[in-house]
Amino acid sequence: MSVTATSALRSAARPLGASEATGLLVYRNYLAYRRAWYIFLSGFLEPVFYLFSIGVGVGQLVTGFEFNGQDIPYAEFVAPGMLAASAMNGSLLDSTFNFFFKLKYNKLFDQMLATPLTTMDIARGELSWSLLRGGTYSAAFLLVMVAMDLVSSWWAVLAVPAALLIGLAFGGICMALTTWMRSWQDFEWITLATIPMFLFSATFFPVEAYPTAIRWVVEVTPLYRGVVLCRELTTGALTWAALVSVVYLAVMGLVGLAIVRRRLEKLLLA
Repeated sequence: MSVTATSALRSAARPLGASEATGLLVYRNYLAYRRAWYIFLSGFLEPVFYLFSIGVGVGQLVTGFEFNGQDIPYAEFVAPGMLAASAMNGSLLDSTFNFFFKLKYNKLFDQMLATPLTTMDIARGELSWSLLRGGTYSAAFLLVMVAMDLVSSWWAVLAVPAALLIGLAFGGICMALTTWMRSWQDFEWITLATIPMFLFSATFFPVEAYPTAIRWVVEVTPLYRGVVLCRELTTGALTWAALVSVVYLAVMGLVGLAIVRRRLEKLLLA
């Protein structure tokens, strides 16, 4: 933890408010990353490369798909999927590998609990930072979509809040799962879950292409809910599925946050 943030915490003569504690933890992460801005750049470029190679390149061979009764070009179909995947990946980096390092190796959270911070403050602050990172990726990617004329509705202004919901869902659950990780090798399980979701959550082709049984499985995955939400917003083809996705992602994130708090109490205060 930085000297500035630590001093501010130690000098507090009263319990910190939720927003104050979250702000201090976000500021601490900002100080740690401010000389490593290129890491953020690499996370933004990955979905852009996918968009150009698959959305634009393969789009020359595919006429497009029908989505909620609208015929849309292939690149316009793929781009919101990349937006959702960008939010997922941005949130995952800090809520898994970085969270695990702070918890198991440099014992940063033990040091934080020597200050007025609580386990809920830590969980909320770390999740807020992962949301900020994922939201930055998503906002930059949305600007690329606008520049490429891949947005056809003013509803797209809500795509960044939607991306934050995706980050909330994945960040909360993945932080919770990380508290059970014993070594770096255990993260293969998270990779085993996220790569199939990225490939098969209607990111590159409609979910209707699957047999009915497989389609039902796909439709309950969090990335699919995020892809559908972003796609409906950027195309303007809104249905009640958008509301279902919002509730699904919000509940998933809040449940994950609650689990993280309880796990940190067990691991650090027992």
